Amino acid sequence: MLTVSLILSLTIAASGDWAAFDRGGSCEAVSRSLSVPRKGDDQPRVAITFDRAGLRRGEVSVRLRRAVRPGSSVILTIGEQPFLLPGRGGDAWSRGPRQESAIIAAIRREAGMRVEARDTAGRRTVDRYSLGGAPTAIDAAAARCASKR
Repeated sequence: MLTVSLILSLTIAASGDWAAFDRGGSCEAVSRSLSVPRKGDDQPRVAITFDRAGLRRGEVSVRLRRAVRPGSSVILTIGEQPFLLPGRGGDAWSRGPRQESAIIAAIRREAGMRVEARDTAGRRTVDRYSLGGAPTAIDAAAARCASKR
């Protein structure tokens, strides 16, 4: 017997390399890295999340291609501006509202960003992202979750 798990997700905007989704309790602007992962690696992606309860108002999360070395930081660079993100396992997150606002402001000004990390074997990974369409997707996600509080 086949069991299917359904996660409600409604596409609310798509522009350039970004899309915005309504996931019920939260709304996200999402993009995948420009590179295709190697076999066995995860598809790197970045998401900017807003929720209807107002607890997340632009939280930045990154899914890395491989788990990071314990205790290491992940560097998100937008244009030439670096941001240190704490990483755990295969993920990294923004440090709070002040950093999230600065990241979103930088995304609005620049055309590209990259995420750098060291995996558990000490190998450096770099994933690049286009920011084409990011402001539209971010605005759509923020507006969608704000309008249903």
